[in-house]
Amino acid sequence: MIAFGLDLGGTKIEAAALSPDGAFLARVRRPTPGAYEAGLEAVAEALAEAERQAGARAARIGIGGPGSVNPLTGRMRNANSTWLNGQPFPEDLARRLGRPVRYANDADCLAVSEARDGAAQGRDPVFAVILGTGCGGGLTVCGRLVTGAHGIAGEWGHSPLPSPTPEETPGPACWCGRRGCLETWLSGPGLARDDGRGLTAEAVAERAAQREVRALASLERHAGRLARGLAGVVNLLDPAVIVLGGGVGGIPGLAEGLAERIRPHVFSDDWRCEGVRPRFGDSSGVRGAAWLWDR
Repeated sequence: MIAFGLDLGGTKIEAAALSPDGAFLARVRRPTPGAYEAGLEAVAEALAEAERQAGARAARIGIGGPGSVNPLTGRMRNANSTWLNGQPFPEDLARRLGRPVRYANDADCLAVSEARDGAAQGRDPVFAVILGTGCGGGLTVCGRLVTGAHGIAGEWGHSPLPSPTPEETPGPACWCGRRGCLETWLSGPGLARDDGRGLTAEAVAERAAQREVRALASLERHAGRLARGLAGVVNLLDPAVIVLGGGVGGIPGLAEGLAERIRPHVFSDDWRCEGVRPRFGDSSGVRGAAWLWDR
């Protein structure tokens, strides 16, 4: 049976059709609008094109995106694409498409994809991180997605930065209403803010690759904060592997040096977790979304 998935990102929408063995039969990308009705329409159009390319109609659709669905109200919450918050997005989309929809956080979808047949295959538990527009996390145990009693498992990005220095206190204001959330430090906008020159996170990484001192210092601070943040996850969940995805997560050397940076903060005398990049790159999320009906 062909599986269809959609990844609703901050800047792009990706739709895909997968064969039972995980091969791509169709892949479609569209820009993400910044408004609710336009977002519904863009998702529907991307799915229709994926169906056309695959020569098949989706019986049901898995969607990965920011935030999560409140299990009591069916409405979106905690999405950094704030135009989604408070909206019954899965219900509205299912009505528009005339087919059932299952929604999960994009980092949850990354975890599902990489635990199933990606860089974390055969490892357990798996914690997946997306560092991009925001900062999200997803957890699989025994190959199954863990969403928690209220659908917020893995939302480590809205915990405060551990052991902040005086310069890091009280921390930047976060869109969630708090200050100093990990997302304000570790996301792409957070890295750009730390550099302080109005550059994008990508530009900071490019200058660091050219050995520019100021950009290298920004990346060093970012890596240290990432290690402090993930050490709390490690001490709580003890993952066998951490998958580091997203545009910021893909900065050269970040995943490879992750374990050694985390190690001093871990409550263990023999800790061997490793940081890895997603095998399927930025298409891992849409693959995980397609597998949401195959739990």
